[in-house]
Amino acid sequence: MQTKKIIVCDAIHQSGLEILKSCPSIEFIDASKIAKDKLLEMVGEYDVAITRSSTDVDQKFIDAATNLTSIVRAGVGVDNVDIDGCSKKGIVVMNVPTANTIAAVELTMMHLLGSARSFCGANNHLKIDRVWKREKWYGIELKGKKLGIIGFGNIGSRVAKRASSFEMDIVTYDPYIDPVKAIDSGVSYTTSFDDILACDFITIHTPKNSETVDMITEVEISKMKDGVRLINCARGGLYNEDALYDGLKSGKIAYAGIDVFAKEPATDHKLLDLENISVTPHLGANTRESQEKIATQAAEQAISAARGINYPNALNLAFKESEMPEFVKPFLELAQKIGYIAAQINVGHIKSLKITAEGDVSEYLDSLTTFALVGSLKESLGEKINYVNAEFVADEKSIDVSSIKVPNTSEYKNKIEIALTTDKKCISIGGTVFDEGIEKIVHVNKIKLDFKPKGRMIFFSNSDKPGVIADISNTLMKNSINIADFRLGRGEKDNALAVILVDEAISKKVLKELEDIKYCNWVSYAIV
Repeated sequence: MQTKKIIVCDAIHQSGLEILKSCPSIEFIDASKIAKDKLLEMVGEYDVAITRSSTDVDQKFIDAATNLTSIVRAGVGVDNVDIDGCSKKGIVVMNVPTANTIAAVELTMMHLLGSARSFCGANNHLKIDRVWKREKWYGIELKGKKLGIIGFGNIGSRVAKRASSFEMDIVTYDPYIDPVKAIDSGVSYTTSFDDILACDFITIHTPKNSETVDMITEVEISKMKDGVRLINCARGGLYNEDALYDGLKSGKIAYAGIDVFAKEPATDHKLLDLENISVTPHLGANTRESQEKIATQAAEQAISAARGINYPNALNLAFKESEMPEFVKPFLELAQKIGYIAAQINVGHIKSLKITAEGDVSEYLDSLTTFALVGSLKESLGEKINYVNAEFVADEKSIDVSSIKVPNTSEYKNKIEIALTTDKKCISIGGTVFDEGIEKIVHVNKIKLDFKPKGRMIFFSNSDKPGVIADISNTLMKNSINIADFRLGRGEKDNALAVILVDEAISKKVLKELEDIKYCNWVSYAIV
């Protein structure tokens, strides 16, 4: 496998660097302490870059990055990345959107509780001013109060779960979700923004875009309850800061908890002069756990992108991934991985690719087909295939591509199956995604199995006879190959299929020895 080069432009947690260091097919450099002008001189040598907020991926950076195929923004925000410029240059941009979810949720709860009891003011009054004045710091209880949540995604929905344990009455406004998601969570769903403005507490959890900037202005504040409490741990500028200041100063807004500002750092902001506000310097992702998650996920994404396996959380694909429900995204990754595995198992000229889907995910067959095509063609075309040209390349190669929605008759809520036919044979692989985005292969050629599509995998098809497993184990042991996992499925016609996950790379010599085992029908090797 050709060595790929990754450059780490900004500081990330050591755990991410260790992952890059331990990958045998990756050469990387930690350039986080190198001056930015020198960085521009270096970046042209690398295939993938990992950045944070300290490196501007602007036109100068893009022009200098002559070999770059992908950028991983280690974090959620991509304000410092010229996504359109990257798209024109064919550079896939990814971010790490969920690693700091719990950290942001818990910071929101801290501000929520602090706003109810004026915690920061009481703390400073005693600790700094040395004044013991209990009567100054009367608060209110969360129990029975109405909490309005603007945005019910990963963070907003988890804030709701935690707030419900305080016995709050919760209502959410989010025109981009299925109302069932909120209702199933025990949360009221509204299509009227005025219902949010009538709440005792309001917290906002939306991205920053043309629709959400200044979402709360003096007009909305005038409709709010007297004594409302506002929280913003999402993005600066979602609340108009002049209107927020006036509302706090007049007492219309009793208290605010703010972690983010329109312009940062905000050390001279007039909001800091007010007593009825608690502020933090954009700490949403600042926990040790989230920083480690961000680094490890960014490193893993960079490795996947460098190998051309898949591009998790890509922001500039040919379709708008951000408009898809969250449950669909892991199925897109799974479709690409299955296509990639199938092409490695079934090496040959691809004649056809058929994807079948059941359940709600079947509504996204077009996108699933694109990802499956990229995965299946990646084995033969490498960097030449991408999400934009996959269908055109398939047409040029006279590959018969079809997709079909079938009734949900399996034991799974959602399932996809990809059948890849070459001039050698046909391989069909089915998979699903369980809770928390856990991807699983559930059958190969209709033989039931259960394994994650990740790592080094040997596929061993054989007649169902005694001694085969022992022969496989002995062959691998003789070649100092450690077995990480062994999954066995049995078919209906005296045939079986084993999927063996191993720690070491498998050579052609080892494959030949496995192929020579008695009762072996075929053996293949795949890496994801």
